[in-house]
Amino acid sequence: MSLAIFDLDNTLLMGDSDYAWGQFLIEQNAVERKSYERENQRYYEKYRAGSLDIFEFLAFALHPLKQYERTQLEAWHRRFMQSKILPMITKASRALVEKHRRAGDTLLIITATNSFITRPIAAEFGVENLLATEPEQVNGRFTGKVCGTPCFREGKVERLKTWLYEHQSNLKGSWFYSDSHNDLPLLNLVDHPVAVQPDPILLDQAQARGWPIIHLH
Repeated sequence: MSLAIFDLDNTLLMGDSDYAWGQFLIEQNAVERKSYERENQRYYEKYRAGSLDIFEFLAFALHPLKQYERTQLEAWHRRFMQSKILPMITKASRALVEKHRRAGDTLLIITATNSFITRPIAAEFGVENLLATEPEQVNGRFTGKVCGTPCFREGKVERLKTWLYEHQSNLKGSWFYSDSHNDLPLLNLVDHPVAVQPDPILLDQAQARGWPIIHLH
């Protein structure tokens, strides 16, 4: 039994769930449209360029969670899943996850996007194991702060190593699917790195190293 690890945004999903959640909040008039849309786009471009300050971004991205009651956030998320996320899931993405499930592999989604957004998405894929950036909670309410290490770049490696220790597992025979050069630290660790519709930097690295390149979208 091997570990099959999947990035989420622009890998299993045909789009970015974090960015889409921001756009959804704008559509619900939950945030100020003009300034939030501008900042949401700016941070997304920084992520793609590899210049994102993850703590600066999380201060922005997690702020709306502390402004609303949990019941309101969860009601919005159910609508978000139907209107934004389900259209991002392709048959090929589902088939890839199922291929590893049938092989008896342990399935794990690892993502920089926070767990409030991503846990229902992992459940849609039938994946119980999720490593995501964790928003801090006090008495069941989000504080707008991050809890622990953000699951981003080297933070993904740190969080995964902790998970492996806790589950008495290892990376022997492991797979990791990702679209982003931000995931090179983790791609370099697994036995089977796979580039999924890779960005230009990851495409160059994958071609140079002979990694498989696939397209799910």
